[in-house]
Amino acid sequence: MMDFIADDALTAVEEARYINAYLPLVHRIVKQLAYQASSVMDKEDMEQIALMGLLSSLRRYGHPDEQFAAYAVHRIRGAILDELRQLDWRPRRLRQKTHKLNDAIRELSRELGKTPNFEDLTARLDISADEYQEYLLLDCAKSLESLDEILGGDSWTGGLSSRPLEDEVMTSRTLRSALASLDEREQLILTLYYQHELSLKEIALVLDLTEARVCQLNKKIAQKIKSFF
Repeated sequence: MMDFIADDALTAVEEARYINAYLPLVHRIVKQLAYQASSVMDKEDMEQIALMGLLSSLRRYGHPDEQFAAYAVHRIRGAILDELRQLDWRPRRLRQKTHKLNDAIRELSRELGKTPNFEDLTARLDISADEYQEYLLLDCAKSLESLDEILGGDSWTGGLSSRPLEDEVMTSRTLRSALASLDEREQLILTLYYQHELSLKEIALVLDLTEARVCQLNKKIAQKIKSFF
């Protein structure tokens, strides 16, 4: 991701006005990420980090235009995810089992011809329902972070990007092809998450699915899109 420093620095009064104007954006991003990170960071702390991400965005970007929101979303999410990584937010007991879980899932997927469910995994591993749920949420968070990088990319930089025009066109075409490859439900999930900015829990309620199933679908979406790049 290309970054830049704004030439037209904002005054303190302008910063305060823009922060207030974009506060709903901060609240929506915190709402999206809060459920996955609630075990190590409370909502108030997340909001403070998100606000710092917004302030950093304003100071780097300058006076906001129609592209600023996309730029700010990327930086605000990044600020929260960076803090979570520093806090080592994965539960230690689960981190020790992650490799075994991944190996078991791959092996059972080959044997069963489908993604194994909790009952399939408990036949192979000593894992509780809570640990499995934590694993799914963490796995989902990684998939969403990966999707953020692909779908956010350099699109917000527009003419500021140093990439050749041919590369920009090719990336845009590839992304359109990747999104077109998704089925109707997968496209709806992306729309609910990125455009309507619903949390995973809310998406599960809308689609009448379990949150674990939404996590699995998110991972599948990320894998489909990444395969095009």
